[in-house]
Amino acid sequence: MRVVLSAYGSRGSVEPMVGLAVRLRELGAEVRVCAPPDEEFAERLAGVGVEVVPAGDPVRPLVTTVTPGSAAGLARRVADLMDAQFDTLAAAAEGCDVLVVTGPLPAAAGARSVAEKLGIRYVHASHQPVSLPSPHRAPPARRGRPLPEDESDRRALWDLDARIADEMFGGELNARRASAGLPPVTGVRDYAFTDRPWMAADPFLAPWQPTELDVVQTGAWILPDERPLPAGLTAFLDAGTPPVYVGFGSTPVPDPAGVARAAVDAARARGLRVVLARGWAGLAPVDDRDDCFAVDEVNQQALFRRSAAVVHHGSAGTTTTAALAGVPQVVVPQGADQPYWAGRVAELGIGVAHDGPTPTAASLSAALATALAPATRERAAAVAGTVRTDGAAVAARLVLDEVDREGSPQRA
Repeated sequence: MRVVLSAYGSRGSVEPMVGLAVRLRELGAEVRVCAPPDEEFAERLAGVGVEVVPAGDPVRPLVTTVTPGSAAGLARRVADLMDAQFDTLAAAAEGCDVLVVTGPLPAAAGARSVAEKLGIRYVHASHQPVSLPSPHRAPPARRGRPLPEDESDRRALWDLDARIADEMFGGELNARRASAGLPPVTGVRDYAFTDRPWMAADPFLAPWQPTELDVVQTGAWILPDERPLPAGLTAFLDAGTPPVYVGFGSTPVPDPAGVARAAVDAARARGLRVVLARGWAGLAPVDDRDDCFAVDEVNQQALFRRSAAVVHHGSAGTTTTAALAGVPQVVVPQGADQPYWAGRVAELGIGVAHDGPTPTAASLSAALATALAPATRERAAAVAGTVRTDGAAVAARLVLDEVDREGSPQRA
């Protein structure tokens, strides 16, 4: 069986596909992953022996140069992203049996069109519940298209979101579908998501509340990370008490120097050392004191287990990894689904949701006081035992079932 996985986005979109690809291969499937051409993604996939097909433009320059919420340049990016689906992804998926897709709506809609053209199975996967239509929460605003503040009816807001999606992406999608000999689509969002989307998020950390959608919740797609920590970092950890980890992953922050200073000062005020992850935000040490150690790409699973607390942006992956490590969290959400994860961390009692995206030394010090309290530490340790680690294996078996249940699909 041949499976193509497609993920366009930052590390949080690509890393789960790494876990799924490895589990699929263990079940005997032939797997390749379409991912952005950023060097770090190619290295990560090569490191686990998975074939990668570069697709679309590099993500890091887009993420780090676009103002959050801004629609500047959006039309060009949408066109380029859809072109990558109809060209690169279509070539990669030729002759495969199942196409599993995650990423922004334009990519998903284009990918489903490719699957339709090729006559192959299509699965859309989300790593959080925020983007899937639900009367239990309002939709997130789309870039450059704020939702009306005076509308409280959630179903009406989701209906509006569907219309906005058609206005933003329908023309580009249908122009390419026409060139491919496919009929036009109305309802781009629901076409891309399907009525049976998968949710690759832990059912305890992010429970799906039943709706009209037949959501398949597999658990998060986590691959055990066996990489050793760098020697310098290990020496730093061995030399003192567990540090506070501070990192924002692939999420830029408005004032990296200010955030780094606030985090280091807050930790020092509580007698704590710091491991500072540079990430795409470019965080850097504020001085040359020996109580702060800076890292680049690192095994977070191992590092978090040796940390006193984790201060982060609130992505699905980092939140889940910290929860699995049983370490208290301070979430400083910057946008997208991050406020949701911050709220879940607070609701579960395993950490603190910071108020707003711009922390100060005082606000982080207060948050750390709560995160490091005995009750929070005990709750974080208890919740760690509830987080599932078999989500990628569950999803891999389901992928194979997509074909086994009804036989190989007929190709156009």
